[in-house]
Amino acid sequence: MTHSQQICFVLNGQMARVDPTDTHQTLLQFLRAHPDLTGTKEGCAEGDCGACTIVIGQLDGAEVQYRALNACILLLAQVDGREVITVEGLQDKSGQLHPVQQALVDFHGSQCGFCTPGFVMSLYAHYRNQLPADRQSLKNTLAGNLCRCTGYGPILAAGQAMYGYEAPEQIDTVSLLREIQKQKPLQLDAPGIDPTQTEQLFAPTSEDELQDLMHAHPDAVLWAGGTDTGLWVTKRLSRLPCVILLHKIESLNFMRETPDGYHIGAMTRYSQLTQQITEKWPDFGEVIRRTGSTQIRNAGTLGGNIANGSPIGDMPPILISLGATLVLRKKGSDREIPIEDFFIEYSKQDLRAGEYVQAIKIPNSAAQSQFTSWKISKRFDQDISAVLGAFCLTRDRDKITDVRIAFGGMAAIPKRASACEKALLHTNGDATALAKATKALAEDFTPMADMRASDQYRMQVAQSLLHKALISDSPVYLGKSGGAA
Repeated sequence: MTHSQQICFVLNGQMARVDPTDTHQTLLQFLRAHPDLTGTKEGCAEGDCGACTIVIGQLDGAEVQYRALNACILLLAQVDGREVITVEGLQDKSGQLHPVQQALVDFHGSQCGFCTPGFVMSLYAHYRNQLPADRQSLKNTLAGNLCRCTGYGPILAAGQAMYGYEAPEQIDTVSLLREIQKQKPLQLDAPGIDPTQTEQLFAPTSEDELQDLMHAHPDAVLWAGGTDTGLWVTKRLSRLPCVILLHKIESLNFMRETPDGYHIGAMTRYSQLTQQITEKWPDFGEVIRRTGSTQIRNAGTLGGNIANGSPIGDMPPILISLGATLVLRKKGSDREIPIEDFFIEYSKQDLRAGEYVQAIKIPNSAAQSQFTSWKISKRFDQDISAVLGAFCLTRDRDKITDVRIAFGGMAAIPKRASACEKALLHTNGDATALAKATKALAEDFTPMADMRASDQYRMQVAQSLLHKALISDSPVYLGKSGGAA
């Protein structure tokens, strides 16, 4: 198969074709090197502050879907075949400001101005998607944009007013995007820091291509949303000899309900999951809402969070509690395992040579149980968990007939609380059973201590969450039976 060595995308309504010289170049670096595109700022280079926010458009049938992303951790190669809109692209041809920009002017939403382009672009994505303009919706959208001048009040007021301005004429980019969809699959070869070494980047469009590439390049880094691997490049300054981008493989991006439960592709983004998950499991949906920022949820994927194997990842404890399984695929075969068996030890997962996480399955039985989950972190929004507890209990009248409890942040891997579960099984979850289960947590975990929390704090939080889960679920504590706490 022949490949393209050129990155092609639509930039502020115009076709852009770039011959890259560095496979690690980020979109932000590309924009900042262009004299007319320096409105997009670098504040943190790790996807936290939002100063680099841009909007990406992706063709979906006859329409373009828009989402805000952080340009600082987005490889330039990831926008191949997409539309990129920066703050410079919002004015119309006559110089008229976009309603978002005019509202920020009218409501004095800019102080020093450094963060302003990022706020503009987050609000612009909100505007393009016609999301509600109430304060809470706007706060959710802007949680990933930081203003050191603390000028949030006027910014929120501008967001509430932006729909009141005359709607602008939007540039139709569908035909341009259709044209570049015909491009050959992307493959970049560029010299590394050592000129005798070549760094490669591939963007396959099918799982067959992915499997062939993994066979040919067994040490390649699989790049999903880039919300973690992007920091390898921008913070560690790592040079990756071979990268395989996964975002163009449509067969990895899906969510469907089957008679057996939910079947979710590994490349399904958090923002694509939120609505359906929230309807089924509200606590799960709330944890997703608090995972990173809007920009991070628009990039990060469920499979990426699992494959990363972090002991403080938010998704694995919840999926363990819900009894989820993983579909691990390599050329010629699939393997399905319980998700708790995937995590072996710190930074080691049960992935065999040539395998990748293809999908996640959540069984229907989980929907029949009482599920609760809580994320504990220093900041409420956009922070990494100190502890995440997930609890799934099934009752027959008062008796607990099945129980699955898992924690993140309590061990070197996301892990079930087996001794705690045993203490609760076949009891009614009364005070005696709860006391035994609380004590059993010390058998299950020897918590780590780090900058986010001490080991004692983590254990105390885990015990408190266990109490909260039992009290919120138990007929004994809710007064639905004759028992007493």
